[in-house]
Amino acid sequence: MLEPRNNNEFPEIPAKRYFTIGEVSDLCDVKSHVLRYWEQEFPQLNPIKRRGNRRYYQRHDVITIRQIRGLLYEQGFTIGGARQRLEDAAANETEKPSENLQLIQTMRHELEELLATLSAEN
Repeated sequence: MLEPRNNNEFPEIPAKRYFTIGEVSDLCDVKSHVLRYWEQEFPQLNPIKRRGNRRYYQRHDVITIRQIRGLLYEQGFTIGGARQRLEDAAANETEKPSENLQLIQTMRHELEELLATLSAEN
């Protein structure tokens, strides 16, 4: 997953289950109206909505918002570019287990060949 570049500049995320839009705004240094706009542009942001359409964000939402903020404000990505970057990062995370499995299978095959070679020499 993408890591925020300057995580030290943000306050620590409290150990809570849900955060209001005002709390997330303070935690991520982004205005509330910008957060509402980002919800429309980034499918990764999907806060829980309860009575009166009040938004409740979870910890992973706050982390995602910090990543989006970093991509847009610090790295200069466009909305579309940031969206693509987040999608690519998510796709890479889902591909890693299959890559690891292939690596393990290759290593096992090489070790079996080495064992066969050593056994043949004895």
